[in-house]
Amino acid sequence: MLETELLVVGGGVAGAYATLTARSYGADVILACKTPLVGGSTRWAQGGIAAPLAEGDEDAHAQDTVKAGRGLCEPEAVQAFVRDARSHVETLRDLGVTFSPHATLEGGHSRARIRHQGDATGHAISVALAEALQAGRSPALRVLEHAFVRNLRVSGGAVVGADLLTPDGPVRVRAGAVLLATGGFGRLYPVTTAPPEGTGDGLGLAWQAGAALRDLEFVQFHPTAVVRGGAAHLVTEAARGEGGRLLNARGERFMERYDPALELAPRDVVARAIAAEIAATGRVDLDLRHLGAAFVRSRFPTVTASLAPLGLDLGADLIPVQPAVHYTMGGVQTDVQGRSTVPGLYAAGEVASSGLHGANRLASNSLSEGLVFGARAARAALAALKAVPARSEDLPAPLVDPACLPTLRSVVAGAAGLRRDAAGLRAALDGWYWPTVTAESRESLEAGHLALIGERLLRAALAREESRGGHHRTDFPREAASAAHSVQSRALGDGVARVPVGVPEARAAVLGSSA
Repeated sequence: MLETELLVVGGGVAGAYATLTARSYGADVILACKTPLVGGSTRWAQGGIAAPLAEGDEDAHAQDTVKAGRGLCEPEAVQAFVRDARSHVETLRDLGVTFSPHATLEGGHSRARIRHQGDATGHAISVALAEALQAGRSPALRVLEHAFVRNLRVSGGAVVGADLLTPDGPVRVRAGAVLLATGGFGRLYPVTTAPPEGTGDGLGLAWQAGAALRDLEFVQFHPTAVVRGGAAHLVTEAARGEGGRLLNARGERFMERYDPALELAPRDVVARAIAAEIAATGRVDLDLRHLGAAFVRSRFPTVTASLAPLGLDLGADLIPVQPAVHYTMGGVQTDVQGRSTVPGLYAAGEVASSGLHGANRLASNSLSEGLVFGARAARAALAALKAVPARSEDLPAPLVDPACLPTLRSVVAGAAGLRRDAAGLRAALDGWYWPTVTAESRESLEAGHLALIGERLLRAALAREESRGGHHRTDFPREAASAAHSVQSRALGDGVARVPVGVPEARAAVLGSSA
């Protein structure tokens, strides 16, 4: 049994930064992560971190974010983000992250504002945050690595802790608040750039606690992955930002037929264009040869090294690329302070749906999102701490046979991939049954989370009868006249509630007093 003021779950950028923020206010914190401390999606991020270059860039960055989000961004979340991001990036410098003096450009951005450390920015940030956490370890800051949250604990309708599976055995944590920073659910799909631990645990835990989930249908496919043997090797968007060109099998540079921004169009546009050209001509290649092999190898050493074992030279070869699931915009519904719809439960980073990304995340906004909303959630949680009750009840998650995951992933990809339609979604839902098991393990719990999220995603995709951002319906190919979030919670039943954007009464009905 452990007791703390704040339990943070997840050691990526949002969780690590939230922990450091809470400690800066003198709070007692436990950080639990199911990987080593330098783990999660953060260390995989190649491109960089987006933030306004100066005060005059805030409006432009906000406009770029909203344009990419296709009408579903929450104005309050966007303004909070562009207002806070730059100072948090400067804090990273104080922690030892060395950025290139030259910002770069990526798709959807109107100017070069992406700070980077070559093509290993995420890894550099992960290491710096981990070192700061290690240096700060004390009785008031405990880090539990390889600790998997099996369930949350509740009392009086509020989350008051969690039960963990650790290498040393079960651990119960009593906490004044729990902050989920567990990342997304990319591993719901068979071809993804998400790390193995990206199994949507936070969404499953939040759902069991009665929290609302929002916008699960919006799944971002990164346009340029090299897929071999079922593994997706990411080629950073910065490669196109530096001038990389996309060519179909006929050697044609085709993006002008899809968007005037060419290769720097938003990711959803480029991903669907690449898929269409592959279907029409047989393949699509990323061409960086005109940039010079020496420059390409020095600018993108991580990508160069990852492709070399595949027999590909990034600076000298045409690189065959295709879309792969990269980021999940939907998640636990929160306000701009990270508060979920359940008292005592907070969320930040990819696990959360704060309203920043809308229907499609702007490139390189994710790392800075983790900083901004990780810090905000930590501060909000500390401001609302209550005494931890002596007794609480657990919220056990369903245990699903992990052997079914290849089939489950195939069903989701077939029905809710880059293109969807009602017939495919209904067929997937009609056959949605996965065998349960009695033996509890990390694997069976993860499979349970993915099965739960998969059903919720299919329901949301079926209900959204339009095409918007990361959700494309071939039977409803146009955007609807007005944008609406899709919200699901146990309180609302198994259906999908349609909540109009910008209507305070509707948001308040879902968010309660936290709105």
